[in-house]
Amino acid sequence: MLQIKARLRRGDFTLDVDTQWPLTGVTALFGRSGCGKTSLLRIIAGLEKVNASRVSFAGISWQTAELFVPIEKRRVGLVFQEASLLPHLSVTGNLLYGYKRTPEVLRRLQPDTVIRMLGLDNLTDRRVDQLSGGQAQRVALGRALLSSPQLLLLDEPLAALDTQTKREIMPFLSRLSSESKVPIVLITHSPEEVQRLADRVVFIRDGVIDDICDLQQAMAKPDSPLFADEGPASVLLGMLSEPDAQGVCRFGVEQAQLYVQTSPASAGSHAPQTTTRLRVLARDVSVALDDPSRISIRNHLRVVIQQIHELPDNRLLLSTTLADGQGLLIEITRWSAQQLDLQTGQQVWALIKSVALVQ
Repeated sequence: MLQIKARLRRGDFTLDVDTQWPLTGVTALFGRSGCGKTSLLRIIAGLEKVNASRVSFAGISWQTAELFVPIEKRRVGLVFQEASLLPHLSVTGNLLYGYKRTPEVLRRLQPDTVIRMLGLDNLTDRRVDQLSGGQAQRVALGRALLSSPQLLLLDEPLAALDTQTKREIMPFLSRLSSESKVPIVLITHSPEEVQRLADRVVFIRDGVIDDICDLQQAMAKPDSPLFADEGPASVLLGMLSEPDAQGVCRFGVEQAQLYVQTSPASAGSHAPQTTTRLRVLARDVSVALDDPSRISIRNHLRVVIQQIHELPDNRLLLSTTLADGQGLLIEITRWSAQQLDLQTGQQVWALIKSVALVQ
């Protein structure tokens, strides 16, 4: 577990936390700008020394009233919005900067492994001023990993990138924790990044932690802060098949199978027979009482209505379960629900207009 107890006052702002979470996967610190995410990360890293605070990593004290372990001895990797690469070194030189300074006995990751993991094979001889923003950020991630950190701290690593570059780097980030076996703490105020990358979410508001829950729990709440941008959504987990001649992949188990249209580049970034995420916006799902046959929507799934939630503007949110037990949210109008006489416990058909391959 990572355990933190700290109270930091800066002007009118106070960060007051007493919390812990498992050292596995990706933990997202989520909240609005100025809520205290970066202050909390700086305390974890040892960049901020706060009196009477306690920080422990896997049972080892990093800070107590009598002890303060400096950042270089905590063995954490840091990546910020800007890559901040060393301009006088090549890509290889930057990657090996921390690796050479890490005692051999502590090296858990090797350059070849990290270069393959982050798709840097064709970039190793380049100067850093020849890199795009996404390429530079991948090099920064590689440099941090090659110091063999116990913990990787990412402070909005995608914030400075344009939309297309974010899409290019996202698959690399999504595989980072599982392939490197290094736990990650990710700061973000983007619900999409949380849905694509996180295993659990720490919700922070005005310097206080509101809740800590795994992603599926966070996505099951009709009023989840993750729905502020695009409305309610579901994240489904499953295996992805190889694409057929039309570029269509099958996703999930047979009784709850979806068909996903992918581009060659997108399909190539998601290894078959590994757990993959699909993000489905609730507004992109319709309901039918019977399975329609003469319709262009290909994804028809049998679901059971578990709960019906009220939304603003005469809309309703249906919490349903698929045949494999996963939850699917559906947003419809009150009029549609009345016309279909929808009830909890009822079995209906979910017609999914589009799904987004996100991991």
